[in-house]
Amino acid sequence: MKFDKKYINTRITVIVVIAALVMIAIIVQAVLTATVENRKWKKVGAVSVSDTMLLKPNRGNILSADGQLMASSLPDYKVYVDFLAGVEWWYDSIGSGKKQKIYDPKQLAEKDSMWMANMDSICRGLENICPKYTADEYKSHMVEGLQNRKRYWEVCPHTVLNFIQYHQLAKLPVFSLKNRNRSGMVAEERNNRNKPFGSLARRTLGEMFGAKDSARSGLELAYDSLLRGEPGKVHNKKVLSKYLSIVDKEPVDGYDLVSTIDVSMQDICESALREKLHELDASMGVVVLMEVKTGDVKAIVNLMRYDDGEYYEARNYALAALMEPGSTFKTASILVALDDGYIKTTDYVETGGGICNMYGAMMKDHNWHRGGYGTIDVPHVLMVSSNVGVSKLIDKYYHNQPDKFVEGLRRVGIGTPLGLPFDGAANPNIRMPHKDSKGGYRMSDNWSATALAWMSIGYETQIPPISTVTFYNAIANNGKMVRPRFAKGISKNGEMVEEFPVEVIRPHICKQSALDDIRGILYRVVNDKDGLGKRAGNPYFHVSGKTGTAQVATGGGYKAGHNEHLVSFCGFYPSEDPKYTCIVAIRHAYYVASGGGQAGPVFSKIAQRIYSKNVTTDINLAKDSTAVHVPDVKNGNVVAAQYVLHELGLKSEGGKGYEWGMASAGSKCVEFQPVKVSDNIVPNVLGMGAKDAVCALSNRGMKVRMRGRGKVVGQSVSSGSKVVKGQTVTLELN
Repeated sequence: MKFDKKYINTRITVIVVIAALVMIAIIVQAVLTATVENRKWKKVGAVSVSDTMLLKPNRGNILSADGQLMASSLPDYKVYVDFLAGVEWWYDSIGSGKKQKIYDPKQLAEKDSMWMANMDSICRGLENICPKYTADEYKSHMVEGLQNRKRYWEVCPHTVLNFIQYHQLAKLPVFSLKNRNRSGMVAEERNNRNKPFGSLARRTLGEMFGAKDSARSGLELAYDSLLRGEPGKVHNKKVLSKYLSIVDKEPVDGYDLVSTIDVSMQDICESALREKLHELDASMGVVVLMEVKTGDVKAIVNLMRYDDGEYYEARNYALAALMEPGSTFKTASILVALDDGYIKTTDYVETGGGICNMYGAMMKDHNWHRGGYGTIDVPHVLMVSSNVGVSKLIDKYYHNQPDKFVEGLRRVGIGTPLGLPFDGAANPNIRMPHKDSKGGYRMSDNWSATALAWMSIGYETQIPPISTVTFYNAIANNGKMVRPRFAKGISKNGEMVEEFPVEVIRPHICKQSALDDIRGILYRVVNDKDGLGKRAGNPYFHVSGKTGTAQVATGGGYKAGHNEHLVSFCGFYPSEDPKYTCIVAIRHAYYVASGGGQAGPVFSKIAQRIYSKNVTTDINLAKDSTAVHVPDVKNGNVVAAQYVLHELGLKSEGGKGYEWGMASAGSKCVEFQPVKVSDNIVPNVLGMGAKDAVCALSNRGMKVRMRGRGKVVGQSVSSGSKVVKGQTVTLELN
């Protein structure tokens, strides 16, 4: 076959020319990209950001033993504005190899015009939302940030906005723009811990570091790993003015913690203690109420007097305060001697005129100036709380072996570390004597001839109230010592996920015979005519326990004329089948100090109110099967109330389309009258339950303080008045 060489050469030439042109085009484009379009692509790269951020989980709630909300998280916000958001920029050389950031002048001018055109309207809105500053002050502040091109300028200076305020702000001009590159609004969300029952059990529930959103104390800290949940991750990508978000890992919300605290019991204990503190003008007071079988702490109160004369929870004295317990410690001393077999309840001891020389120091009974108690048996030693009687008995058998006595105290549990999960919880401080070089104790580095005698009556030793009540609870629990329990378990979506077990510290603190003897003596302390604990008793059930009165040491000693005392009563009830153990301790400088006469009545009031609370009657015995029983429904959330009524098979009328309403019981149904509420007007919360009232007021930026329990019967700020953000409303419940 013959080829046309001329035709082939022409085709090859065309192909070569085309290839050359393509190569030239590629080279030209590369040069343009490196030079002419360099600035453009730098601008694109500068606004293209890819990073990973954490998604905060919702912190779990803390619930009471009966499921009431005691601590929950509500979001609050710090709001900032970026006045350069969405403005394109690039780097430009300025000599010596340095570069400067150049913002697009046209876009800057448009941004400034947008802000200034809406500035007056924005600032008037800010004044309404957060009246901490005037509109003029807001304007001056915002203009300053705009003129200085601030990238992270706080909208409401030194102010944290609640959920309602934040969403109101987001509706203002500019801030309402959907494109955040246009609005420049940046919100820093934090969890604000809300306590619907105010200061009730505040120190036990614990506190949060608001700014750090981290646990600080109490149950919040002890169970922080369960409450805080696990953060998620989101991958954010910004290209030019568009954002792409990809969730890499969803956050896992924290568990709800079911505490052992009973709200009504806590309120009973706090009210009874506060009343007595005011009466005595006391400096502080403690109450711990424990369930015998489980060790569940049903109530714990720590009140301290402030400069305004009121009492507040400031420190968890019940767990952290090392106190010389005084005469409540005598029970442990006598129990050790009974358990060791050195004494019997039929033994007698000579107390004389109520004053005795113990190795150069004078030991006195409280009635020494009236001639003392003379010769008394072992039960009466505790019944009348004889210092001389206890110290003589213990010194007689343990003077030459004080280490055996201290070992006995540890054996019966009064000196046992409880291993509580709270930071700052103290362990009992009962020192073990050291032998001197000659094998004796009298002149050792931490012991003296008088140490044993004074230790036996509750001095020269330090015990936190929680340890004292745990010891008495073991006596009530037939010798079984259980660890105090503050949390019953964790739940998720209303379902219990894990229950924390009852932990037994010691199955038996002593021999059964010794236990029977000491329980019999503690019964007589309260119920015998000679017992000093009579005022802790009750006409409806029997109480067992022991009084305590101790002078408070100051400056390392007991100064003459210093009359501040710690008075206490620790006991359990009903004596025959104990359900609760309770300690009441009060520190005061009143001219008279008496554990039985001052702490005892508080114990009695608490015991009676809780006893009557738990008395139940079978309502079915009096029920009329033909009648329609319409419950007394509280005012508040209509939707929630109607749901409950529906689930109970009861009818309701009215209130449709409204969130809040007033309820009244008709003959066969519950009727609702709708209530219109405004974000800027104080709502009428009379007749509401605590939870609804707190929600209605807190959502309007108001603080709530409550007294009592039940329905709201009074509110300190009148309904219909203008809301003042941060104002405290006191609610009276009954």
